[in-house]
Amino acid sequence: MSRPRNLRVYFLSVVVAIGALIVLLREHRPSFLRPDLHLCAYVTTRDGAVTVVDLVKLKAVAHIPVGPGLSGMREHPTRPEILGISALGGFAWIFDARAYQVSARIPVGPLPYALDLSPDGNRIYTTTSGNDTVLAIDIRSRTMVARGRTGREPVLARVSPDGKTVVVVNRRDGTLGVHDAATLALRSTVSVLPQPDEVAILPDNSLAFAMSRSEARLSVVDLRRSVLVANLELAGKPTEMLLKPDGGELYVISPEAHGLQAINTWTHEVGDTMILGSAPTRGALSADGSLLYVSDTAADRVIPVDIANRRIIRDPEKVLPIPTGDEPGALRFDPNETLLLVVSQGSGDLAVIRVRTNFLVTMVPVGARPQDLAVKLYGNK
Repeated sequence: MSRPRNLRVYFLSVVVAIGALIVLLREHRPSFLRPDLHLCAYVTTRDGAVTVVDLVKLKAVAHIPVGPGLSGMREHPTRPEILGISALGGFAWIFDARAYQVSARIPVGPLPYALDLSPDGNRIYTTTSGNDTVLAIDIRSRTMVARGRTGREPVLARVSPDGKTVVVVNRRDGTLGVHDAATLALRSTVSVLPQPDEVAILPDNSLAFAMSRSEARLSVVDLRRSVLVANLELAGKPTEMLLKPDGGELYVISPEAHGLQAINTWTHEVGDTMILGSAPTRGALSADGSLLYVSDTAADRVIPVDIANRRIIRDPEKVLPIPTGDEPGALRFDPNETLLLVVSQGSGDLAVIRVRTNFLVTMVPVGARPQDLAVKLYGNK
């Protein structure tokens, strides 16, 4: 009697093992694209280079020297190009994704830190904090087409969604400068919290939210009237803020507060606070605003958050939150939001996570102290 029972047990064990193997192979399988399409991640490293990671082959395919002090990297929305800043080199750079090479280095001035693009993708806007200037560069001609004076130590220029206004964050002045996007002439200046270093603008162009990583506050500015509306008290000093696509909420991440706070952008009120982990630092918000991933630098993991229901996503059958390399920081989705990519500064690698199952597919070495991350899907022509 025991023999048939043992056979059944063995048979069921084999079936379960085969099922588990199939699931494992599915999670580790590479992504597939049409032969004329390419999907790559681009990671800046401490040695002033960009590492290119093929997200189909799941391996690094190039490590290209660019310049010292790389920052502010992002992909162009339509062209097969990656854009960035060399803060110490004093230039903006354009990387040709097809050729795996830098196609342009455009001198801008001393100590630029970040860039933004016009909504049509035709202009790059950046600031030079070393000489208090905001600049506009034409993408096609690679030439400077406008220049304007700013307040002291401008660290960021952000273009309004309608493309008509450029908001400049003047760190030493503690002000926002409101400039005409076409000419970069200064329209007005609004005093905000001390040492601002980031700004977010609502989709209807009405309000700007200014953040400082050295202050547990947030300034709300009415851009139409050029006045300070409020200074909101936060639970801790923030490291990043993410605006919901419809503009209704702003999510502020703070390691000091061990989580995030939701700001109601219509009433200017600080709403729900979520405790997420040891030191939540950076975030990536899905296109529909329902899912937020937050990197925890101290705990070496990524936390998936159901932001609509204000809860951490948990699954007893999976390892959640998701483990990554040491000191995870910047994170991005691929264009289809099938993969989540996380840069780990301490271990020098890129974690590739499958979003559907929150499964860590692989870790790709990219170089020492990686910082910024961009993702680009492009064709052969």
